[in-house]
Amino acid sequence: MPANKSMWVGGFALGGLALAALGIVVLGGKHLFADTAEVVVVFDGSVAGLGVGSPVTFRGVKIGEVKSMKIHVDARANSGVIPVVLELDSDRISWTGTAGQPSGTKGLQQGVAAGLRAQLASQSLITGQLSIDLDFHPGTPSVAAEKMGGLFEIPTIPSDLQNFKDELREVDLRGIAADVRHTLATLQKVLSDVDGQVGPIADSLRTTLDTTTATERTLRVDVARTLAQIDQLAAEGRGQLATNGKDLEQLIQTAQRAVAQAETLAATLNEMTAPRSPMRGDLEAALRDLAASADSLRTLTRNLERNPAGTLWGRTSK
Repeated sequence: MPANKSMWVGGFALGGLALAALGIVVLGGKHLFADTAEVVVVFDGSVAGLGVGSPVTFRGVKIGEVKSMKIHVDARANSGVIPVVLELDSDRISWTGTAGQPSGTKGLQQGVAAGLRAQLASQSLITGQLSIDLDFHPGTPSVAAEKMGGLFEIPTIPSDLQNFKDELREVDLRGIAADVRHTLATLQKVLSDVDGQVGPIADSLRTTLDTTTATERTLRVDVARTLAQIDQLAAEGRGQLATNGKDLEQLIQTAQRAVAQAETLAATLNEMTAPRSPMRGDLEAALRDLAASADSLRTLTRNLERNPAGTLWGRTSK
């Protein structure tokens, strides 16, 4: 019986040791064989929502976690900073593009020289939990705090929320409120003035509308009357055309015959006056005979004037 009891005690002891070893491997064994590097980041503002075990990421990829936090107070300067020790998993970081393929602190030094900065980031807007995000921000200042336990320090920059708070703090809320109150007072005065003028304006619009309606009615009556007169005139014109259509047709035919006769007469005159026309030769001979007869008549007339008796009776005057 004592031997069995000793075996039971030994079994329990071995089981306890096995469970302890398993717990160490599961809970903390990942850090036993991992190549880690400890660095520090210093914040001068609130880190509410950040705690031990909070993740450290590079553009969303977890590369470590917060190992410890403490407060460093300077009573003489009435100020304080919060150093946060980070434990980075070197196996998750591969440095390229730097001289000599650096690793560990040397790689971090070259990264900080290239603009590597630490910044608080929100994990959840509901819970308010924070994480620390590492990323390159070239051109931002690299201000290091005092040596914190001899650890390498990665400079920090304000978070997006902190930048928003700083910008909001610079906004002149009192001035904006005063401008809003002045605008509201001016708007109220304008509304009061408009309210006082709405009545007269409405009456004027109503009168104008009545006048416009009456004018529209008058125009409608005039237009209807004019259209009726036009219809009547068109009907009379159609009646006159139907009644006098035959006379107009005869008149048109007579006019056409007169035009044809005039054209025939013009053609005849053109033929008579043509340069080589026979009738033109006869007309020219007749004109010559008429000219000769005219000369004879003129000679006879002169002789009668000078010696009427001799011309009539063949006597010469003495």
